Amino acid sequence: MRIEHRVTRWLVAIAACLVLIPLQSWGQESPSARGDRGDTIVVGGDHYHPPYEFLDEDGQPAGYNVELTRAIAEVMGIDVRIELATWGDMRERLENGEIDALQGMSYSDERAEQFDFAPSHAIVHQSIFARRGDPVVDVEGLRDKEVIVQRGDIMHDYLIEHDVGAKLITVDTHADALRALASGQHDYALVANLPALYLSRELGLTNLVPVAKPFSLRYGYAVKKGNSNLLAQFSEGLAILKNTGRHQAIYDKWLGPLEGTHGIPWKKVGQVGAAASAALLLILGGIVVWNRMLKRQVASRTEELRQHQQQLIQADKMTSLGILVSGVAHEINNPSSLLLLNLPVLRDAYADSREILEAHYRTHGDFTLGGLAYSRMREEIPLMLDEMLEGTQRIKRIVGDLKDFARQGSADLGETLDLNQVVITAVRLVDNSIRKATYRFETHYATDLPPLKGNAQRIEQVVINLVLNACQALDSTEQGIFLATRHDRVKRCVVLEIRDQGRGIDPESLTLLTDPFFTTRRECGGTGLGLSVSSGIVREHHGTLEFDSRLGEGTTVTLALPASAETTPSRPAPS
Repeated sequence: MRIEHRVTRWLVAIAACLVLIPLQSWGQESPSARGDRGDTIVVGGDHYHPPYEFLDEDGQPAGYNVELTRAIAEVMGIDVRIELATWGDMRERLENGEIDALQGMSYSDERAEQFDFAPSHAIVHQSIFARRGDPVVDVEGLRDKEVIVQRGDIMHDYLIEHDVGAKLITVDTHADALRALASGQHDYALVANLPALYLSRELGLTNLVPVAKPFSLRYGYAVKKGNSNLLAQFSEGLAILKNTGRHQAIYDKWLGPLEGTHGIPWKKVGQVGAAASAALLLILGGIVVWNRMLKRQVASRTEELRQHQQQLIQADKMTSLGILVSGVAHEINNPSSLLLLNLPVLRDAYADSREILEAHYRTHGDFTLGGLAYSRMREEIPLMLDEMLEGTQRIKRIVGDLKDFARQGSADLGETLDLNQVVITAVRLVDNSIRKATYRFETHYATDLPPLKGNAQRIEQVVINLVLNACQALDSTEQGIFLATRHDRVKRCVVLEIRDQGRGIDPESLTLLTDPFFTTRRECGGTGLGLSVSSGIVREHHGTLEFDSRLGEGTTVTLALPASAETTPSRPAPS
């Protein structure tokens, strides 16, 4: 019922927006509704709040909010200018009428007295961060503690309005808060969860952990109170983007799966999740058994006949698997997407009802919920939801690997690539895994590499798989991983070499590494698809992938790709 009310309120807001637009000529024109006169609408935001909004390496606005604002401007035919600075300054500029709107502000009843809000375009979770090993606390536990908050942020407002009793330390950005906490200053930081995790990784602040996530807040466009004309334009533009699917694409690009607006019963969630998992395991098991049977048949023949038959069997197997996996992946994706859309909503719905349940529990004592005592279910329900969401995300990842494995044809291979830049991007994406696996990660990027022709994203996928495999091969952080690029002028190719000092691979397994579903790490969740997909991508690019390994002596992987006819060498890369 709560979700239906939300949908109803959203539809009413959109209808109101559509009504307000033609009424502008009847009333006094708002000074901030400059878009109606063809002038530029100034939209503000935080200059260092990734991935929502930030200034990129070139000093240009980027992030989820920025891309969404530009999309709204495009569909509404209005001219916008995005200005990013410290959050406290931008909020003050909106209050003073120096800018027209803020593209991302968390909603509260107190703020609604001063600002008007469009329908939310994200849900932002606020977390209490502490140094690793420090005591876990909730909001009540912040009393008499030194708590770092961003100046003018929703948590700054909350702690002041509710007189929590904490000693507030204000800073300009989330990054400033995290750096101060990591360096041993003050006790806790109360900041947005996703930007804090993002910045902790980017800044290498490995001693910080979230110890509580007490708030989930609606997040959207805000204008000065009474500026309904401008708010109507942003609300209508956002509605158009949602209805066309463009909002979801932008959300997925920057923040991950879009949270849906329709709930399903608990029993239905469990049944769909169990059915999807069972179907996937059954298919994978059947394919593995079939693959083993084919190998035993081929091994019983003579060497010459074995070589010939293996080629025929492989071709037939790839065709059959492609058809089978594509169909299965499509069927599994439907219930998985439903779970990913609705589990976060159920979690928020339970969080919203928690206060009511707790009040009933305090007043009337224990009661039955779902057939069990509430005193037990109050702790179990959030854990159940989190485990179900994690399991569904794992299903989605496995299905994605299956779809990559079964994909027919190739993506656009006509891009001109710089292998150094592709490798640097891939390494940056798996930086956290590298830092957890080893203290010795060394790179050497050649400065004389010629360009390549291919698809940067698919080569990046290959490099990520190879680096992650090297990380998983290490037994201790003292063992190293060494990465280098070079130009082989004799073979006219560009080479990437990744060497690890891990446990190595036995000779029998070495010949099977690129076979579909072969893995030595099945007990750790490996599917055996990563190297098979990587091998297919390399073949698409007319390259080679070679493995050299001995047990106890580590592994060296050599990726070679043909150089383009263009002769311009790549730019020098950082070492």
